[in-house]
Amino acid sequence: MLARDLLEALAGGDAVSGAVLAKKAGVTRAAVWKQIEALRLKGVPVEAKVGGGYRLPWPTELLDGQRIRAALPPATSAGVGMLEVHWEIDSTSSELARRIPVLDDLAFVIAESQSAGRGRRGRPWLSPPGMNLYLSVLKRFDGGFASLSGLSLAVGVMLIRALGEVGIRTPGLKWPNDVLAGNAKLAGILVELSGEYSGPCAAVIGVGVNIRLPDDLHERAGQPITDLASVTGGDPPGRNRFASAVVAELTEGLRTFERHGFAAFADEYAANDLLRGESLRIIDPRGEYIAVGEGVDERGALRVRLADGELVTVDSAEVSVRRSTT
Repeated sequence: MLARDLLEALAGGDAVSGAVLAKKAGVTRAAVWKQIEALRLKGVPVEAKVGGGYRLPWPTELLDGQRIRAALPPATSAGVGMLEVHWEIDSTSSELARRIPVLDDLAFVIAESQSAGRGRRGRPWLSPPGMNLYLSVLKRFDGGFASLSGLSLAVGVMLIRALGEVGIRTPGLKWPNDVLAGNAKLAGILVELSGEYSGPCAAVIGVGVNIRLPDDLHERAGQPITDLASVTGGDPPGRNRFASAVVAELTEGLRTFERHGFAAFADEYAANDLLRGESLRIIDPRGEYIAVGEGVDERGALRVRLADGELVTVDSAEVSVRRSTT
């Protein structure tokens, strides 16, 4: 029995005995227990019930590439290149990066679990299977790196649109690449570029969205995090339905960005900007200082007003921004 098969057998949320699982898979109960422990090590909260049996604390569904593509509008589906779903991979973005020379534009890789998922500045992204959405997309551009200013902010707007498609309208955007709900991180974005500065280039855009998180992952995250289950009162959208919404919004949104750049997203970004008007603690080459958020400029750089009234911009590559508590 593989860990994936076991997770699928428990996906309904009801308790299933070890004997039934073993018989169904044609393995020993010891083999079932071994895979239970493998899932637990990956962060899946498999519960052992009194009197025997195992269960998940909630129903889930495994991701299915055919279901995700079938739910796309026909015109959008026609523009999507490859769409792969993996049980486990080191990183969806790494997988795309390895295959850039041979992949079509708007190729997607989705994974149930990542062994080396990463966020901004190389921070690890916790990636247990069966709970969340880990997705990356390859987008090619002809105008070079300079034409991609504000791309991560535009992707944030695309995620807000996808959340709206499944009826979730409370999150907002924290510059430069986080989606927050209730001042806690709901989703993250990582954009990695390759190619020529002034010519053909490619962006691999990684997205991680928390759908359900057990308590121990909150403790291990090292920052306030939340999930769609919390935002929706315990009833998050189906994972395949939500994945399809994200794929659709990224596909259409990245085409728009290719034609019009960040300008096409600036108003929506401003409407969802959680840092505008907030007192911020900023660490950048100037040192550490307090300033007030003043939105973003046409390139997507953060604008802040210093205590003396001076308006300055800060760049995502060299800055840490947090709300100030003083």
